[in-house]
Amino acid sequence: MSSRAAVFISGDTPVSEKLKVVAGEVELSPADSATVLFVLAHDHDDAVLQNARRRFAELSDDILREAVTTSSIHPRILDGIARVHWRKADIAKLIASHPHCSDETRSFLAGCGIESSPKAHPHGYDEPEVDDELAGEGEIEVNEESEEFRGKYQLAQVMSVPDKIKIAQTGDKEWRMILIRDSNKLVSGTVIKNPRITEQEVLTISKSAVQNDEILRVICANKEWIKNYQIRKALVENNKTPLPAALRFLATLTDKDLGHLAKSKNISSIISTQARKLLLSKKKD
Repeated sequence: MSSRAAVFISGDTPVSEKLKVVAGEVELSPADSATVLFVLAHDHDDAVLQNARRRFAELSDDILREAVTTSSIHPRILDGIARVHWRKADIAKLIASHPHCSDETRSFLAGCGIESSPKAHPHGYDEPEVDDELAGEGEIEVNEESEEFRGKYQLAQVMSVPDKIKIAQTGDKEWRMILIRDSNKLVSGTVIKNPRITEQEVLTISKSAVQNDEILRVICANKEWIKNYQIRKALVENNKTPLPAALRFLATLTDKDLGHLAKSKNISSIISTQARKLLLSKKKD
């Protein structure tokens, strides 16, 4: 979601502003429009909630088509569109074929007679699509030297834990980057559950020496995130990843990466030993 759209789903946004975006008085991209309406359809204000639900149900085919073909749209938004607009077969098929479409959504659509044919992988994960040595892979593009970032960082130092948790739930990328490092595990643990967090951020977190082990457990349990090869590889290489999960993901890596891990001195000896065993087993086969 763009920063322009995110303003309208913040808990501090006045009802009058939310009603403006619900009424279509604010120009947003199709994906942003669908996302904002979906979130506001669960707003605490009844007028916002009712109007957002009506507008969400009235979204045109053109807007829906553009929204569900946007690569960054969140799985929950795809699910919301599927359950409201499933009768539109062409839209439903696009949702079912979207890489971010959850198994639950696909099952719902299958029950409605809409099938998809995603490319299968022996382990149920996507094959790596890019070389993991590409520059900038997984980096969060936030300028820590900017006045806005410094202002948020300074504010975080004096905020109460409840206030931090509230912002961690819906805050933008800068807030997520600040609060994921918070010493309070309730705060940092909430950030990883923020529905706006991106796969690029999850990849960066998976590569980092996080202090809160629960964050890595949440990542390991998220079926959508672990479809991303680079995230699985980062989790295998992170010594704080729960060992059973690391070993499970290890078996999905390429021979090239298994070779690197088999020789690595920076990972658990259990992981490097298992990588060698997997390579030997593949050579025998």
